Amino acid sequence: MAVNPEPVQRQVGWFGGSFDPPHLAHLALARSALAALQLQQLRWVVAGQPWQKAGRKLAAAEHRAAMVAALIEDQPDMRLDDCELRRTGPSYTLESVQQHLQAHPQDRLWLILGQDQLQGLPSWYGWQELLRLVAVAVAVRGSETIELPPAVRQQQPTWVRLPLAFMDLSSTAVRQAATAGEDLAPIVGAQVAGYIARHRLYREY
Repeated sequence: MAVNPEPVQRQVGWFGGSFDPPHLAHLALARSALAALQLQQLRWVVAGQPWQKAGRKLAAAEHRAAMVAALIEDQPDMRLDDCELRRTGPSYTLESVQQHLQAHPQDRLWLILGQDQLQGLPSWYGWQELLRLVAVAVAVRGSETIELPPAVRQQQPTWVRLPLAFMDLSSTAVRQAATAGEDLAPIVGAQVAGYIARHRLYREY
């Protein structure tokens, strides 16, 4: 009788955020992670109810997911992950990672963070357990140094530097540009710019 081989471990990037909206700096970071970490797949995990942004008005989750899908439509190694949109209540990365690993236990997940997110990591729900389940890739520009918060350092996480070219771009800047009626294509790409225009997003900010 034939014996099924053990599943091959995949290296999978976990790129979460509100993506309100996603822009070309997000895409540059995702591409950098694919190359530097030799990932088989990078998943864009759109937060349904980002608990850290409670009180700030966000574009509807379906719009944010659709914009991510538009941004990555020509990227075969990237996937939109809507697991947090299908759950009720606040979107916690730990719960999303646990759900993914239950379905794909052979995957090795790389949590992709910016420096600001790294510093705030000890405020995340269940962050110690999260660090036991994932490795961490911290995006840095040039020769920037990385200072792990003392509480994070005590957990002895697996982590690496993720090189990133400087792009002076943020979702806040994109929303402001949209409100001002500026051409968004150079900063979000033609597909996302068209989506924002069609759905009249960010007319007020």
